[in-house]
Amino acid sequence: MNIPFLDNWRKRNEEAPGASLVDAVSSDPEGAAQLLSECELLRDQAQDAGVELDDSADSLSALDQLLPRWREDPEITPWLGSDAGLYLGTVLVRTVPGARWRLRPEDDQPVVRLGSGRELDVLEEGASWAETGTPELSQLYAEFSEG
Repeated sequence: MNIPFLDNWRKRNEEAPGASLVDAVSSDPEGAAQLLSECELLRDQAQDAGVELDDSADSLSALDQLLPRWREDPEITPWLGSDAGLYLGTVLVRTVPGARWRLRPEDDQPVVRLGSGRELDVLEEGASWAETGTPELSQLYAEFSEG
């Protein structure tokens, strides 16, 4: 998976060589959430299409309505998929009580864990959305916001 925010995180933490992303997520969840919410490529694509990404469920519906022009460029699709997944996770974490970011220990991939303990692999779902358009981001939000 392409995870653009990791480069930004590494640049910010060059002076702390022992720091790990796992430590950052557990010791500074708000800072980690901010880092995970950057999604620069997705935000640029949305802005170019006149869609404002305001971290709301409505913005996920607006993303689902975009014409998938990125599929014409196989180099952009994986990056955009990662950003879409991270954005979905951002909306969940910011709007669903008890939802939080967690890194899977086996591969350090960010997932969203709900208060119920249920987890969503947002990177996998974002990749699927970018490649095929399904499942819709708003549909995933609706399913996971209910717990």
